[in-house]
Amino acid sequence: MSGHGHVDPSNKKIALLISILALVLAFAETLGKGAQTAALSHNIHASNLWTFFQAKTIRSTTLRTAAEALEVELAQVSRPEQREAMQKRIADWKAGIARYESEPQTQEGRKELAARAKTAEDQRDRSLAAYHNYEIASAALQIAIVLASAEIITGVVLLTWIAGGLGLVGIVFCSLGFFAPTAVHLF
Repeated sequence: MSGHGHVDPSNKKIALLISILALVLAFAETLGKGAQTAALSHNIHASNLWTFFQAKTIRSTTLRTAAEALEVELAQVSRPEQREAMQKRIADWKAGIARYESEPQTQEGRKELAARAKTAEDQRDRSLAAYHNYEIASAALQIAIVLASAEIITGVVLLTWIAGGLGLVGIVFCSLGFFAPTAVHLF
Protein backbone atom coordinates (compact mmCIF):
# COMPACT_ATOMS: atom_id res chain seq x y z
CA MET A 1 0.00 0.00 0.00
CA SER A 2 1.28 3.47 -0.76
CA GLY A 3 2.06 6.07 1.93
CA HIS A 4 -1.02 8.00 0.86
CA GLY A 5 -3.69 7.85 3.58
CA HIS A 6 -1.55 5.72 5.84
CA VAL A 7 -0.93 7.08 9.35
CA ASP A 8 2.05 5.78 11.26
CA PRO A 9 0.79 4.42 14.62
CA SER A 10 3.72 6.07 16.41
CA ASN A 11 2.56 9.43 15.02
CA LYS A 12 -0.83 8.87 16.67
CA LYS A 13 0.89 8.37 20.00
CA ILE A 14 2.97 11.50 19.49
CA ALA A 15 -0.14 13.44 18.49
CA LEU A 16 -1.81 12.24 21.68
CA LEU A 17 1.26 13.29 23.67
CA ILE A 18 1.17 16.73 22.04
CA SER A 19 -2.54 17.04 22.83
CA ILE A 20 -1.95 16.20 26.50
CA LEU A 21 0.99 18.61 26.67
CA ALA A 22 -1.15 21.35 25.08
CA LEU A 23 -3.95 20.71 27.57
CA VAL A 24 -1.60 21.01 30.55
CA LEU A 25 -0.04 24.11 28.92
CA ALA A 26 -3.49 25.70 28.70
CA PHE A 27 -4.03 25.06 32.42
CA ALA A 28 -0.57 26.41 33.29
CA GLU A 29 -1.13 29.58 31.27
CA THR A 30 -4.61 30.18 32.68
CA LEU A 31 -3.57 29.51 36.26
CA GLY A 32 -0.44 31.61 35.77
CA LYS A 33 -2.47 34.63 34.64
CA GLY A 34 -4.81 34.17 37.60
CA ALA A 35 -1.86 33.99 40.01
CA GLN A 36 -0.30 37.07 38.43
CA THR A 37 -3.55 39.03 38.77
CA ALA A 38 -3.96 37.88 42.38
CA ALA A 39 -0.39 38.94 43.18
CA LEU A 40 -1.04 42.42 41.80
CA SER A 41 -4.30 42.69 43.71
CA HIS A 42 -2.70 41.59 47.00
CA ASN A 43 0.20 43.99 46.42
CA ILE A 44 -2.18 46.92 45.93
CA HIS A 45 -4.13 45.90 49.03
CA ALA A 46 -0.94 45.68 51.12
CA SER A 47 0.20 49.06 49.81
CA ASN A 48 -3.14 50.65 50.71
CA LEU A 49 -3.00 49.18 54.22
CA TRP A 50 0.58 50.42 54.76
CA THR A 51 -0.51 53.88 53.55
CA PHE A 52 -3.37 53.84 56.05
CA PHE A 53 -0.90 52.68 58.74
CA GLN A 54 1.37 55.62 57.89
CA ALA A 55 -1.54 58.07 58.07
CA LYS A 56 -2.42 56.74 61.54
CA THR A 57 1.24 57.16 62.55
CA ILE A 58 1.25 60.79 61.39
CA ARG A 59 -2.02 61.53 63.22
CA SER A 60 -0.71 59.84 66.36
CA THR A 61 2.55 61.79 66.23
CA THR A 62 0.66 65.05 65.74
CA LEU A 63 -1.59 64.36 68.75
CA ARG A 64 1.35 63.23 70.88
CA THR A 65 3.26 66.42 70.05
CA ALA A 66 0.21 68.58 70.79
CA ALA A 67 -0.42 66.78 74.10
CA GLU A 68 3.21 67.19 75.17
CA ALA A 69 3.16 70.89 74.27
CA LEU A 70 -0.07 71.42 76.19
CA GLU A 71 1.39 69.58 79.20
CA VAL A 72 4.28 72.07 79.23
CA GLU A 73 1.82 74.96 79.09
CA LEU A 74 -0.31 73.35 81.83
CA ALA A 75 2.45 73.81 84.36
CA GLN A 76 2.21 77.58 83.90
CA VAL A 77 -1.59 77.86 84.24
CA SER A 78 -2.97 78.81 87.64
CA ARG A 79 -6.72 79.15 86.99
CA PRO A 80 -8.47 75.88 87.95
CA GLU A 81 -11.09 75.98 85.18
CA GLN A 82 -8.42 76.58 82.56
CA ARG A 83 -6.22 73.78 84.04
CA GLU A 84 -9.21 71.43 84.03
CA ALA A 85 -10.04 72.23 80.37
CA MET A 86 -6.41 71.69 79.38
CA GLN A 87 -6.22 68.41 81.31
CA LYS A 88 -9.39 67.20 79.60
CA ARG A 89 -7.96 68.12 76.19
CA ILE A 90 -4.71 66.27 77.01
CA ALA A 91 -6.68 63.20 78.15
CA ASP A 92 -8.79 63.26 74.97
CA TRP A 93 -5.66 63.47 72.81
CA LYS A 94 -4.02 60.60 74.70
CA ALA A 95 -7.17 58.51 74.22
CA GLY A 96 -6.98 59.30 70.50
CA ILE A 97 -3.33 58.24 70.45
CA ALA A 98 -4.24 54.93 72.11
CA ARG A 99 -7.08 54.42 69.60
CA TYR A 100 -4.71 55.07 66.68
CA GLU A 101 -2.35 52.46 68.12
CA SER A 102 -4.93 49.68 68.48
CA GLU A 103 -8.57 49.57 67.49
CA PRO A 104 -9.69 45.91 67.54
CA GLN A 105 -13.37 46.58 66.88
CA THR A 106 -12.71 48.25 63.49
CA GLN A 107 -9.34 46.59 62.71
CA GLU A 108 -8.05 50.06 61.84
CA GLY A 109 -5.48 50.70 64.56
CA ARG A 110 -1.80 50.71 63.64
CA LYS A 111 -1.34 47.27 65.24
CA GLU A 112 -4.24 45.75 63.29
CA LEU A 113 -3.33 47.53 60.05
CA ALA A 114 0.24 46.21 60.23
CA ALA A 115 -1.01 42.66 60.74
CA ARG A 116 -3.48 42.97 57.85
CA ALA A 117 -0.78 44.42 55.58
CA LYS A 118 1.60 41.58 56.42
CA THR A 119 -1.14 39.06 55.63
CA ALA A 120 -1.72 40.73 52.25
CA GLU A 121 2.04 40.64 51.60
CA ASP A 122 2.11 36.92 52.42
CA GLN A 123 -0.78 36.33 50.01
CA ARG A 124 1.05 38.36 47.35
CA ASP A 125 4.24 36.34 47.86
CA ARG A 126 2.33 33.06 47.62
CA SER A 127 0.62 34.18 44.41
CA LEU A 128 3.96 35.28 42.94
CA ALA A 129 5.51 31.94 43.83
CA ALA A 130 2.62 30.15 42.11
CA TYR A 131 3.01 32.41 39.09
CA HIS A 132 6.71 31.55 38.81
CA ASN A 133 5.94 27.83 39.00
CA TYR A 134 3.34 28.19 36.24
CA GLU A 135 5.82 30.11 34.10
CA ILE A 136 8.41 27.33 34.43
CA ALA A 137 5.70 24.77 33.65
CA SER A 138 4.65 26.74 30.56
CA ALA A 139 8.21 26.96 29.26
CA ALA A 140 8.85 23.23 29.79
CA LEU A 141 5.55 22.31 28.11
CA GLN A 142 6.13 24.59 25.13
CA ILE A 143 9.58 23.10 24.55
CA ALA A 144 8.14 19.60 24.96
CA ILE A 145 5.50 20.31 22.31
CA VAL A 146 8.14 21.59 19.88
CA LEU A 147 10.35 18.53 20.46
CA ALA A 148 7.44 16.10 20.08
CA SER A 149 6.45 17.84 16.84
CA ALA A 150 10.04 17.64 15.61
CA GLU A 151 10.05 13.88 16.21
CA ILE A 152 7.17 13.47 13.76
CA ILE A 153 9.22 15.21 11.09
CA THR A 154 12.66 13.75 11.87
CA GLY A 155 11.76 10.34 13.24
CA VAL A 156 14.33 10.75 16.04
CA VAL A 157 12.70 8.81 18.89
CA LEU A 158 14.96 10.45 21.50
CA LEU A 159 13.04 13.70 20.94
CA THR A 160 9.85 11.98 22.15
CA TRP A 161 11.56 10.86 25.33
CA ILE A 162 12.94 14.33 25.98
CA ALA A 163 9.51 15.81 25.24
CA GLY A 164 7.91 13.35 27.67
CA GLY A 165 10.47 14.24 30.35
CA LEU A 166 9.89 17.96 29.87
CA GLY A 167 6.16 17.30 29.93
CA LEU A 168 6.56 15.65 33.33
CA VAL A 169 8.62 18.63 34.53
CA GLY A 170 5.81 20.90 33.31
CA ILE A 171 3.17 18.83 35.11
CA VAL A 172 5.24 18.85 38.32
CA PHE A 173 5.68 22.63 38.26
CA CYS A 174 2.02 23.18 37.37
CA SER A 175 1.05 20.98 40.34
CA LEU A 176 3.48 22.83 42.61
CA GLY A 177 1.96 26.15 41.52
CA PHE A 178 -1.48 24.88 42.46
CA PHE A 179 -0.83 22.83 45.60
CA ALA A 180 2.47 24.07 47.08
CA PRO A 181 3.65 27.27 45.41
CA THR A 182 6.29 28.05 48.03
CA ALA A 183 7.84 24.56 48.09
CA VAL A 184 10.47 25.39 45.46
CA HIS A 185 12.28 28.74 45.31
CA LEU A 186 13.99 29.27 41.97
CA PHE A 187 13.64 33.04 41.80
